[in-house]
Amino acid sequence: MRVTEKGQVTIPKEIRDRLNIGPGSEVDFVADEKGARLVVVSSGDHAPSKDDFETWLKSRSGTFDTGGMTTDEFMEFLRGPRDDLGSR
Repeated sequence: MRVTEKGQVTIPKEIRDRLNIGPGSEVDFVADEKGARLVVVSSGDHAPSKDDFETWLKSRSGTFDTGGMTTDEFMEFLRGPRDDLGSR
């Protein structure tokens, strides 16, 4: 197997099939005393389910604090005051 200039290698089809590695799969390389091992982190063969999204959404709950600002106040904080809303 040859490494490209970008540091990429092609995983042989037999290995991809055996480990169920497909488009969207996550893999990692782990170094040990004998060299490196390919570890499948997640297979890319399933579509995310509603439960996956809800689990992710719950994990994000409470991680963002606007300090009590309303949406409009927060947008102004991010963008600065709008010049086009001045008095007419």
